[in-house]
Amino acid sequence: MLKVGLLGAGRIGNVHARAITAHPGSQLVAVSDVMTANAEKLAAAYGCDARSSEEIIADASIDAVLVATSTDTHSDLIEAATAAGKAVLCEKPVDLSLERAQACLAAAEATGKPVMIGFNRRFDPNFGTLQKALAAGEIGKAELLAITSFDPAPPPVEYVKVSGGLYRDMMIHDFDMARFIMGEAPVSISATGSSIVDEAIGAAGDVDTAVVTMTYASGAICVIKNSRRAGYGYDQRVELLGSEGLLQAGNMLENTVVKSTTAGVTGAKPTYFFLERYMPAYEAEWAAFVEAVEGGGAVPVTLSEGVDALACAEAATRSQAQGGAPVKLADVLA
Repeated sequence: MLKVGLLGAGRIGNVHARAITAHPGSQLVAVSDVMTANAEKLAAAYGCDARSSEEIIADASIDAVLVATSTDTHSDLIEAATAAGKAVLCEKPVDLSLERAQACLAAAEATGKPVMIGFNRRFDPNFGTLQKALAAGEIGKAELLAITSFDPAPPPVEYVKVSGGLYRDMMIHDFDMARFIMGEAPVSISATGSSIVDEAIGAAGDVDTAVVTMTYASGAICVIKNSRRAGYGYDQRVELLGSEGLLQAGNMLENTVVKSTTAGVTGAKPTYFFLERYMPAYEAEWAAFVEAVEGGGAVPVTLSEGVDALACAEAATRSQAQGGAPVKLADVLA
């Protein structure tokens, strides 16, 4: 039984608490949060203790921690937990600063403890099936990847101000998805973004609508489209053109009923947001982490891959600042 401490009792912390307690091989023993009342409420719901993060990390009886705190604390908590001999699953991104994330990677690797980054979309069965089909050669060589990721509504501006920006906060999932599917990092990244959904987001220095183009050593291209607003629901699609065919993973719908009448043909909208769309993926992600830790194998999404995704976000940010000029990933990582 893997004994687990959960650091962070906000919305995503609640999601992870559900996954941890649903798994037969893990036990949630303690929860922390800077808002003590949040930790106490979540701990009471799952019959465990509310403690400080420092107390959880120092407790030798706890085998692993799941980090679901604000991004600016991730690197510090990863370093402290691995130094204390614990396995770690940390929400994305690794950090707001690429340099700080690289230092965290070096420190964590020196301890030899497993660290997994929470890119839960890798565990969505549809995206996983698409990736496996490409790996099996079912559509030949990958040539053009298109990833669409639209949120139903923008987040509060106060969140935007501390999020690190759309590329680090939202599109970072898509950078990792591209890595997952293509099996390699891009060579160069070009980004164009604007604020047309909410002028307050622009005033805060961020964008809410963006397109990124990534090129690979093979000549393959990936296009990522992000928007903070899709009034019809959570739009999550992947399309991959190969030399011998096409793979597509569509949206999850509220239901599969299609009504056909003389007035037209109608169907259901996509599920509303990430909790509805990805809860099974969060559970599969946690199961993969438990299996890796208990079995002594490698975690399926490494800290190094988390740093690579952050490097892509940094490259996109620089490209946008340069009017969309391509930025080489190697220059960002240098």
